[in-house]
Amino acid sequence: MQLAVQRDNVRLVRKSYQIVKRLMDVSICLLTLPFVLPVLAICAIAIWLDNPGPVFFSQLRTGRGGHRFNMYKFRTMLINAEELKANYAHLNELTWPDFKITDDPRVTRVGRILRKTSLDELPQIFNIIKGDMSLVGPRPTSFDASTYDLWHTERLEVLPGLTGLWQISGRSNIDFDERLQLDIEYIERRSILLDISILLRTFFVIFSQRGAY
Repeated sequence: MQLAVQRDNVRLVRKSYQIVKRLMDVSICLLTLPFVLPVLAICAIAIWLDNPGPVFFSQLRTGRGGHRFNMYKFRTMLINAEELKANYAHLNELTWPDFKITDDPRVTRVGRILRKTSLDELPQIFNIIKGDMSLVGPRPTSFDASTYDLWHTERLEVLPGLTGLWQISGRSNIDFDERLQLDIEYIERRSILLDISILLRTFFVIFSQRGAY
């Protein structure tokens, strides 16, 4: 009986947290939107002038429960970047299906600035408003949940985030399994205070120029 009560209390606390977290996500996004829109416009113009073509990049990502959704970013690479990917596969610094190259030759001049300042992630404010993402949580993967090992699936219990423990850890070149350890740590410790702390520390990481996440 006592165990059942404890479980009910845990569910109630988690449900309350999810409601408050969603209200915080939407409120922050809507309050900042008037300031974000002019920045989005400036970034879009700069991208097009530097490398004419689509200014936004939409990619299928894996969210809560394995749900696939279109995540929005500013385009930071050449239009044919995916076609060129195979040519640079031998330079990949992470374990496949993760893919990262330092000074990736496919990245445009404006794209490097956007990545350095993390402004390329700004369009995800619309993913957050839609409810596909949260401000804080595990970063959504481009690969499907069917490729996950069983222990990886714990990250699918929560909405993916714009930022998280990995982004503020100072470790950018780590593989999926290592990032997952941080994701699980966040999921087990998650609270509104932790979310606020991660958001504040994310701003510090960006403004201190410790590199894009």
